[in-house]
Amino acid sequence: MERRLFGTDGIRGVAGEPPLDSATIFAVGVCIGQFLLRKASRPRVLIGEDTRESSRWIAETMASGLRKAGVEIVTAGVITTPGLAYLTASEGFAAGVMISASHNPYRDNGIKIFSSAGFKLPDADELEIEQDIFAHLQSGSAFSPGFSVEPNRALVERYVDFLRRAAGPGWALPGWMLVVDCANGSASTIAREVFAERGMQLTLLANQPDGQNINLDCGSLHLEVLRHAVLEQKANLGVAFDGDADRALFVTATGRVVDGDGVLLIASRYWRQQGGLRNGVVVGTVMSNLGLEQALAREGLHLLRAPVGDKYVLEEMLRCGANLGGEQSGHILFLDLATTGDGLLTALQMLRILAEKKQTLDQLVEGMEIFPQVIRNVRVREKVPLESLPEVMARIEASRKSLGDTGRLLVRYSGTELLARVMVEAQTAEEVERHAAAIARAIEESIGAR
Repeated sequence: MERRLFGTDGIRGVAGEPPLDSATIFAVGVCIGQFLLRKASRPRVLIGEDTRESSRWIAETMASGLRKAGVEIVTAGVITTPGLAYLTASEGFAAGVMISASHNPYRDNGIKIFSSAGFKLPDADELEIEQDIFAHLQSGSAFSPGFSVEPNRALVERYVDFLRRAAGPGWALPGWMLVVDCANGSASTIAREVFAERGMQLTLLANQPDGQNINLDCGSLHLEVLRHAVLEQKANLGVAFDGDADRALFVTATGRVVDGDGVLLIASRYWRQQGGLRNGVVVGTVMSNLGLEQALAREGLHLLRAPVGDKYVLEEMLRCGANLGGEQSGHILFLDLATTGDGLLTALQMLRILAEKKQTLDQLVEGMEIFPQVIRNVRVREKVPLESLPEVMARIEASRKSLGDTGRLLVRYSGTELLARVMVEAQTAEEVERHAAAIARAIEESIGAR
């Protein structure tokens, strides 16, 4: 059975509108609580939130539903998503609930659920909870107002301590200039603390959240400001997080953007030299650039592709015994260190490698030729099976035949928004643009939002 509420990264939508209206959020809390009570007699749940103006009331409404079910609630207040995942596992919580819409605009929000082990829930568990939610809403059960809990800030400090330990001892970058874009999100409150004591001069950008400026012309989706700051300040490196800091992208001293594919190449080379890369395998996604696959092959390493979504990358990693994987968007899984993608941890690992190798980031990504790639987002009015759209399928097949073995294309729906994503990769930018535009036009004509 297909899930209707949960997407590739929890439940997401416009705050205040279904499925993020008060009644549904309360029902989600009740049903998560009931799900946990079927597994343990006295479960505790940790709640975290990002800096959106809607996150607090959603957290309080969620807490009210959990309390109604008979679950003990603790909140960390504003924290990164990976921070919540780490604390859920390390502090013995039955589950963690993160209120965040990651890289989306401030009007959106979301609910991400983590198991007691710190992993995102598998699809089967989400489906079970989802069925209970619909049943609860149909029953007409009374809704309780939000329940306020004082945040335990000591928990955030324990997460910061973990990051310092995971970064490893004995390295520093004295005299280095690091520019950090916090996306006016969860990283804003801890970034300076995390990067302290490594000898670097630190400049923070977009670290003044006001509830509405999260991801607004900043962060990992808007690298122009970071790139300008790196070049203007003659900095050694720039790093950008998204709203909940589970992803990180980098800008080199020369202004080159290094995405998750570049990080995977650098990390795989380093961990293999250290004897720590398991099975000679790196897990990417169907969106990973052909250039990464070819660069890894030259190193004697193999790229496995999972569906888009870090939870699916994790599933493939567990299946094949890999300990390094991630997405082009900057979600990187260092499975020996963490259970989910962590932008702050990724940044620290890259800085550690730079310090130990005594090289620049430009030098570390040498040897990876990036194939021209474009991703077109087409807003749609509904997510009907693409196979049921003959004009779209005909255009896709024509492009596939034209590209042959010299390129790739992928057309899929977003797991969190009413968008069709068209990815085309080819040897020339002209081919990429031509095929992407033709497929996007066919989708717009068939199911485009009016």
